Amino acid sequence: MKSITDFIVLRNERLGNYYFRLTLQHPGVLPPIEVGQFVEVEVRNCREVMLRRPISIHDVDKEHNRLSLLIQIVGKGTRRLAELKEGEVLNMVYPLGHGFSLAGQRPLLVGGGAGIAPLLYLAKCYKSQGVEPTVLLGGRTRELIPVREDFEPFGKVFYATEDGSLGEKGLVTQHSRFDGDYDYICTCGPTPMMRAVGRHALQKGIDCEVSLENMMACGIGACLCCVCNTDEGHKCVCKEGPVFNVKKLTQWIAEGK
Repeated sequence: MKSITDFIVLRNERLGNYYFRLTLQHPGVLPPIEVGQFVEVEVRNCREVMLRRPISIHDVDKEHNRLSLLIQIVGKGTRRLAELKEGEVLNMVYPLGHGFSLAGQRPLLVGGGAGIAPLLYLAKCYKSQGVEPTVLLGGRTRELIPVREDFEPFGKVFYATEDGSLGEKGLVTQHSRFDGDYDYICTCGPTPMMRAVGRHALQKGIDCEVSLENMMACGIGACLCCVCNTDEGHKCVCKEGPVFNVKKLTQWIAEGK
């Protein structure tokens, strides 16, 4: 069930030059949240930003009714959010979309850049089910792979950077652990990366889910700006996704060739 709620900022952690993480307190009790769902955040006191910003849910603390958002600074909206102070209010529409299915006993989680954000809660939920995922995180440099240590309690974590500053040099799809014995793959990140991961999964006959990152203005399927071409016709990523099985995205994958 969707809600519009004023959360209280408990903590705003700056993570290098490109990212920050907000820890937010719900004023009451958090509703059930699927792994991979997102929020639409209101950006206050910024004349240039009229629309809410879609942000993946990074982590959930059910015991204390808190959630966290890992955000990359890319424009005026996110720069304003990066200035939030403890005690300030952040209004959000949540939880939105459909998440990951948490399938498989040998899952591989592949994240690139800001796409690593929803994978932490995913890895945590797998671990709570007694399943240890393999986590493969990539970026151009090590600075673009934040919160790396947070993944380590929940799975086997490996890295790929294009400049070789962390882990193996190259793309995540070139990593030595990418083509392993997995029965499910979950991925979020740049579109070319997700298409490559999805193409690999289809070729290997491995079930795979991707979390698409289309522009999403409303979050409820009304504005139609996030429509994606799927094998079942055009779908709103914010409402039908953002997580899709690649078996329904063969046309979308083919568009990247």
